[in-house]
Amino acid sequence: MKDCKEIILCKYGEIVLKGLNRGYFESLLIKELQKRLKGCGAFRVYSEQSTAYVEPLDGDADVDLALERAKTVFGFVTVTKACVVEKKIEAILDAARNYIPQALGGVRTFKAEAKRSDKTFPLKSPEISALVGGAVLEAMPKLKVDVNAPEAVVRVEIREFGAYLHAGAEKAAGGIPTGSAGKALLLLSGGIDSPVAGYMMAKRGCVVEALHFESIPYTSEQAKEKVMQLAREVTVYTGDMKVAVISLTKIQEELVRSCEEEYFTLLLRRFMMRLAQRVAARDGALALITGESLGQVASQTMQALAVTDAAVSLPVFRPCIGMDKEEIIRISRKIGTFDTSILPYEDCCTVFTPKHPKTRPELEKVLAQEAKLDIKALEDEAFDTLNYRWVSYYK
Repeated sequence: MKDCKEIILCKYGEIVLKGLNRGYFESLLIKELQKRLKGCGAFRVYSEQSTAYVEPLDGDADVDLALERAKTVFGFVTVTKACVVEKKIEAILDAARNYIPQALGGVRTFKAEAKRSDKTFPLKSPEISALVGGAVLEAMPKLKVDVNAPEAVVRVEIREFGAYLHAGAEKAAGGIPTGSAGKALLLLSGGIDSPVAGYMMAKRGCVVEALHFESIPYTSEQAKEKVMQLAREVTVYTGDMKVAVISLTKIQEELVRSCEEEYFTLLLRRFMMRLAQRVAARDGALALITGESLGQVASQTMQALAVTDAAVSLPVFRPCIGMDKEEIIRISRKIGTFDTSILPYEDCCTVFTPKHPKTRPELEKVLAQEAKLDIKALEDEAFDTLNYRWVSYYK
């Protein structure tokens, strides 16, 4: 409509509760939003009153694409396209008649709400709501008002920079801004759980980098590419990700030669954790992340996890630990990783799997198995295979 400029409003979540640290969280949030908008066109991004404003600077800016990307930025609870007009009731009602109907296709009931953040505006919120509701009904006479359970809510916000009208906000990613909690290293397999774990820790402000273990020739190049695709899909939410890759082939072959079969998985997991700790130290990560869920498989019993954790000194975050498989799958579908996770390519954890793995291991007996190995030499040889790849969904 004439004289109506479309803008995106991104509402803050829990960072509004951060007190004196709020400015730090807000700066991270705006910086991440600006990064995500690259490739969408020219936008001006600024913040005011617990909201980030994304304003297109020319007609080539892709507002719809910018909206989709803003929804995946941790720290926002809702995003919406809105029409911004002068803070005059005539302009507001004109937008209600001409802009709002475009967003109410197929809707049968609605209500109008107003928020007057600028208290100098001459009309109060109930008056604005009534006038805007009447203007919408004038343009769409088949609509009905339902103040209790409307299919849509038309909102008017009277703010410092103008009046904003929209027909309902979309749910955004929530959480807290990327980078506000430090860096953590995700042990990324080709399964369903670990991408979900990475997403969940990114939602709590972690910069997530990843480490994948391969075992060529027992695992394939396709299996590694599957993992890179999973990492790429997670970057929709985390932003660009550095993925480290280490070969475990020699370690696994030595375990088969020297150790009792029932301990293979536990010993391998301890090697993984120690190597992950070395990568974390090299790259400045402060914690490890795994997708383990208590009791899901033999290596995820309480005793097995204790033995695994005893190999490292870094904290190990397990955000899926109390979730069942259905809950994890639900999140994997939501974030778009499920279909890739179930592709039938093997990973190193399925190589040389014991028929009867230890489910209640004792640390002393595990250490006795490790005494048969030259731990340092095996780790050093594996660490020498370390290489990196950068992945991004938007590149």
